[in-house]
Amino acid sequence: MSGTTPERPPAPRPGGRPRPSAVQLRRAVLSSYLGSVIEYYDFLLYATASALVFNKVFFSSLDPLAGTVASLGTFTTGYLARPLGGIVFGHFGDRLGRKRMLVVTMVLMGAASTLIGLLPTYDGIGVWAPILLVLLRVLQGVAVGGEWGGAVLMSAEHATSRRGLWAGFTNAGAPSGMVVSTLVLTLSASITTEDQFLAWGWRVPFLLSVLLLALGLFVRLKVEETPVFAEASGSRAAEAPPLLQVLRRHPRNLLLAVGVGFGAFVAQATLTTFLISYAVDAGFPRQTVLNALTLSSALGAVAIVGYSALSDRIGRRPVVLAGAVGMAVVAFPLFPMVDSGSAALLTLAVVLGQAVMHPAMFGPLAALYSEMFGTRTRYTGASLGYQISATGAGFAPVLFASMTGASGGGTLGVSLLIALSCAVTVLCVLVTRESHRADLAGEPEDSPAAPARSTAAEGTAG
Repeated sequence: MSGTTPERPPAPRPGGRPRPSAVQLRRAVLSSYLGSVIEYYDFLLYATASALVFNKVFFSSLDPLAGTVASLGTFTTGYLARPLGGIVFGHFGDRLGRKRMLVVTMVLMGAASTLIGLLPTYDGIGVWAPILLVLLRVLQGVAVGGEWGGAVLMSAEHATSRRGLWAGFTNAGAPSGMVVSTLVLTLSASITTEDQFLAWGWRVPFLLSVLLLALGLFVRLKVEETPVFAEASGSRAAEAPPLLQVLRRHPRNLLLAVGVGFGAFVAQATLTTFLISYAVDAGFPRQTVLNALTLSSALGAVAIVGYSALSDRIGRRPVVLAGAVGMAVVAFPLFPMVDSGSAALLTLAVVLGQAVMHPAMFGPLAALYSEMFGTRTRYTGASLGYQISATGAGFAPVLFASMTGASGGGTLGVSLLIALSCAVTVLCVLVTRESHRADLAGEPEDSPAAPARSTAAEGTAG
């Protein structure tokens, strides 16, 4: 679209439905990706800081082990708040539209992260410091809980063909956000002394959230509401709230959504949070660990898009299954490779987990969750399933830190729990019906034996 030529309205699709605009599809994908990068920059920046910094500046009155557990505990509160965000923003997103809610979630996340960067430490205001930290972390959780579902649907509902690919860019925003947050945190640490970094250097990445927020809003405000939602947005006054509709009509799909993503989230938290703290405690320089995390996150973002595109060809289920089985296997050599003391083996371990196995589990979830619920309940159902599943990532670092402390550093139990969480994913995927050829305008069925609806009548936009 040029600066002087107005964008042409999309031509009708067979059956009377409007054909999604290719321009709007590109805008939606870019907006969803950038929004996800920004949200997860803020959310995962906290994860890195909780493993490296917060135990020293907000829980300095505790001994090192207790401080680490307490710091990771505040990390957990964000995950506990995510289902609440999914319910609240899902409700209004299914009633009022996806775009409006996405603007609110982005502003909420940016404000919470900026305030964390301004928060006094324990030495400054005592017990109020960790209390306010937890409160702001809860707001982060509510924001990201509402962001993911809307961002995924903006891409998925604008697309026709290659829905897995376009929706997958939203999930690629998570490791991309990790790359940006880790690079900014690394830069801040590299230009300050240890004392300066603990005093003020860690705050800089959080304060930069304001600039990312401005960029994200600029792009997001240019995206129109999705054609699928616009078609279904008739009179809804007599309808039950979307949450009740999900619980009444799609309880099986909701439970399966929780189980399908569980292994991916436990693995994600292990690789991006617990393993950082574990490797530093094992004697690796902080920068070496951050370098390994940055490399694996960058490769993981590319892999997520690749696996998501593959799921358009062979189906969501085979890709997720392969990733879950692979992650269960990698869980056992993961910690011995770190314990070797070799930076090369540490990097290889993180890359195997975060850039090879985890993306296969995680990438196709964006499209798969969208296909498990109808248009009028999709924001709520997809968000709730995804965010309840994500609580596994919130509990894992705290549980694993407690287990290794109690066992004197033993990690076999941790590897077993990671493998078991992947087994939950495998079982749930096996009873979930394939949906990569489903029409999002239709109504899904909870029966695993139900045939996928054909998209033969769909256009080729995207």
